[in-house]
Amino acid sequence: MIYADEKTANIEIGEEYYVNLLNSWIEIFPDGNRNAAGPKFFSFALEQSLNIEDFLEYNKLYCAVSGSVLQPGGTPDLLSIYEDQTNNLICGDYYKCCWPCSCDLMKYAKTKKANFIFENLEYELNVLTIKDPCQKENFPIQVNKNYFCKNNKLDPDQVFTLDGDLVIGLLHNASECTNEQIASIASNEMTGAMCEIRNNQPIEEVEGGMGDIFIQMAN
Repeated sequence: MIYADEKTANIEIGEEYYVNLLNSWIEIFPDGNRNAAGPKFFSFALEQSLNIEDFLEYNKLYCAVSGSVLQPGGTPDLLSIYEDQTNNLICGDYYKCCWPCSCDLMKYAKTKKANFIFENLEYELNVLTIKDPCQKENFPIQVNKNYFCKNNKLDPDQVFTLDGDLVIGLLHNASECTNEQIASIASNEMTGAMCEIRNNQPIEEVEGGMGDIFIQMAN
C-alpha cells in the first residue's frame, strides 16, 4: 500500500526528474526525434547515478513504446507480458502515453529479469525487451536507427542490452501473474476489449498510438 504522503513525495521527485529530462532533451535526442525511443530514456536513467527508488521514478516518466515524456503522478495500466525463455506470464504496472501502447507492449514485447547495482546493493528488476531490430529491412523510417544501432548491431554505448535483446523500459511491481490479475486485465475496457481488437488486426491495418512504427521494430 502506498500512503498519501509517500505518493506526494514521489510526485515531487518525479517533477524534478521530469524537468531534468526536458532540459536534457537535446543531449538524449540530438535531432529531436524521440519516436519509439524508450531505450534511450532507460539508458539515460541508468547513467544518472541514482538510488533504486529514484531510478524507479525516472522510469515512470516516459513511454517505452512511443518515447513520449509523461507527467509525474500518472496512473499505470496493469499488463501481462510473457517472460522470455520461461514463457510465464508476468504482471506489472506500465506507465504509458495512450492505451494502444499498452496493447502493443503485451503483444510484441517480452520481459526479462536483470540485476542492477544501486548504492552498492544489488536489485533484480523486470525489464521490457524486444529482439535486436538493427538488421530489419523494414526498420521504420520515422525512428532514428542511429540511436540504437551501429554497423547493423545494437550499440551498447547508446542503449542497454540484455542477452542480445534491446531493453526498452521497465515493468514496475512485477511478479508472476495471479488468476485475479489476469481476470482484471481481461475485464478492463482498454487492456481487455480494446486490446483484443487491436492485437487481432493485421499489422498493415493497425492505427493509433505509434501504430506500425513500434510494431515494425518489435515484430
